[in-house]
Amino acid sequence: MTEGPHPAHERHGIRAAIAGGRPLRGSYRAPGAKNAVLPMMAACLLTNETCVIENVPIITDVLIMADLLRELGADVTIDTNTRTVAITAANPPSSTPNPHLVRQMRASFQVTGPLLARVERFACPAPGGCQLGLRPVGVDIAGFQRMGASVALSDGVFYVETDALQGRRIYMDYPSHTGTQNLLMAATLANGYTTIVHASREPEVVALVQFLRSMGAEIHGEGSSVIGVQGRPKLFGAVARAIPDRIASGTIAVAAALTGGDVELLNVRPDHLEPITVQLRDMGVQIEETNRSVRVIGTDMLSAIDVQVMPFPGFPTDLQALMGVTMTQAYGVSTLVERVHDSNMGYMEHLASMGADVTVQGSRAIVRGPRTLHGRRIDLWVDVRGAAAMALAGLVAEGETVLDGFDIVRRGYEDLAGDLRALGASITTERAPAHSRVTATA
Repeated sequence: MTEGPHPAHERHGIRAAIAGGRPLRGSYRAPGAKNAVLPMMAACLLTNETCVIENVPIITDVLIMADLLRELGADVTIDTNTRTVAITAANPPSSTPNPHLVRQMRASFQVTGPLLARVERFACPAPGGCQLGLRPVGVDIAGFQRMGASVALSDGVFYVETDALQGRRIYMDYPSHTGTQNLLMAATLANGYTTIVHASREPEVVALVQFLRSMGAEIHGEGSSVIGVQGRPKLFGAVARAIPDRIASGTIAVAAALTGGDVELLNVRPDHLEPITVQLRDMGVQIEETNRSVRVIGTDMLSAIDVQVMPFPGFPTDLQALMGVTMTQAYGVSTLVERVHDSNMGYMEHLASMGADVTVQGSRAIVRGPRTLHGRRIDLWVDVRGAAAMALAGLVAEGETVLDGFDIVRRGYEDLAGDLRALGASITTERAPAHSRVTATA
């Protein structure tokens, strides 16, 4: 099936009902990585030739990015059967991304680097997305200014333009992966050599570099904290395959450990999952690895641990909430410190209402366990990973857990309910009555 333009950003008011007490068993094949695909799609604006990306997850954020690129003038076709997206920006794109789409996800701001490089200007509001506290784009904007762009901010919209981007040495005060990706894309068509210091080392950044290199870019040092880019006058079309999604597969790994299950993760990169599997081993979970698979074998005696969320290769912020749920079932006192987002523990209130013993002090949580969780009805907020975490809480809760607004998980997972059900979970979904739908924007 080939998918064309449509309002991908609409919410559907889905309700999930979960009955706990079933360990997960079976195998799970990881999809392509959302956080790799989105910047690759944005990078297609850098050339007038066709680019093809394979192994694309058919999720809401990918569809939003496709709509955003279409409104900028690109031709975008998604084949849902082959999970392939083809993008051609034959004509110079518009310099004004649709504000409504931009405000729906942070990754939308990654079109600004390619726009600045190719058409030398953009007018774009700050991005939206999951409500995880302040989500600044200061790293991106400061980098653009360092490369010679002028910046004005009016009514929440950034107006940025340049006569020609110049290669410079850019020191980032924080290793933002989205900032690193945006500056990398801008630098590929800049005049001269750009050095990005304190760059992100995330696997998705490395994947973007490999894609850009296949388009003709000259980039060195990916995977380290210093990346160099020699600007080129032109980039070309390319074909690339997305890396496996370490967050989606990490979610299933944590779910298997939480429920005392036995699940084999297929089509994964064990080195990308190491920050998760090391912590699970410390909790007493058995981990077996090959070069393309990871088997997670749970235990009925999870041990308490201390986890600090850090940029890669640290523990990923996108799995922090899921680890917080797992800590409620561990023996002893666990601590969880969030060092990436300033407000990423809203889900703890829901855990407490289910019977968890949690204390939150700013970006630090103390979790005492094990505690019996009790199913209840929860209105989910605008946080993809927090919503997934509450689904996992339902897997071990007594009674039934009902999650309203469960469609938010489609921003990061193709079919989380279906994946869990295929592994033995008792989970059903249905369209919720109109009066009970969550109205916040994803």
